[in-house]
Amino acid sequence: MNPPLYTTCRARAACRGRPTLSAPVATVSPMTFVNAGTLGAAPGRRDELVAHLTRANAALADVGCLAYEVGVNDEEPDTVFVVEIWESAQAHRDSLALPQVQESIAAARPLLSGQFGGFRFDVVGSPLRP
Repeated sequence: MNPPLYTTCRARAACRGRPTLSAPVATVSPMTFVNAGTLGAAPGRRDELVAHLTRANAALADVGCLAYEVGVNDEEPDTVFVVEIWESAQAHRDSLALPQVQESIAAARPLLSGQFGGFRFDVVGSPLRP
């Protein structure tokens, strides 16, 4: 069974030196996989790309996506930032074979400039959980 996706800092000793958090803090299993990157948007199409990437897609959770966060930075107006957290690298690979994901990738292509960046890693620990 997977640990809960969110937890809060409730134990006073665990929060020593830090303010108590009122908002949830994400926690993940130590065997998770992260895919983080940047997608270059075609000039003036960043908001369309963001809207496309943030459409609900329950199939991702069904194959092991724990989080899929999309962000922007006004200093880079034609860039979209994406952080994906998966149960495993295999779960991420499996997601790429889903028809819904293939359709989404195809629909996003006209919104992309072709500039991509990023990195992937296996999570080995966090100061937010034991």
